[in-house]
Amino acid sequence: MDQLVEAAIEASKRAHCPHSNYAVGAALRSAEGTISIGCNVESDSYPLTVCAERNAVAAAIVAGSHGATQIVIISPTSGAPCGGCRQVLYEFAGPDLEVICAGPDGSIALVTTMRELLPHAFTWPDEM
Repeated sequence: MDQLVEAAIEASKRAHCPHSNYAVGAALRSAEGTISIGCNVESDSYPLTVCAERNAVAAAIVAGSHGATQIVIISPTSGAPCGGCRQVLYEFAGPDLEVICAGPDGSIALVTTMRELLPHAFTWPDEM
């Protein structure tokens, strides 16, 4: 099994999801080739929950990464990233980021790009 898929599966096993029982893991391959992982972390104050994808981006930034080429997201329904995560992934990695959505066993359900998932991403104008 691909190293990125395996890392996302392991991350999903660490998810803190006492309310939804919807464990998500993400593994992000940086532009430099390193892998950063994240899992969803739920809060009793539900809006404070942080998604696996955003935790993986944060881990990559802490590790000194600048951009990414691929992300694998593992979830019970092989779901695509939420809208907020799409925006963060687009900003961090750009429209060509390859997004792979898979089930808990690593079976791939979707391979796409940020360009396809968020065709009209918000970006700051070049000059403000």
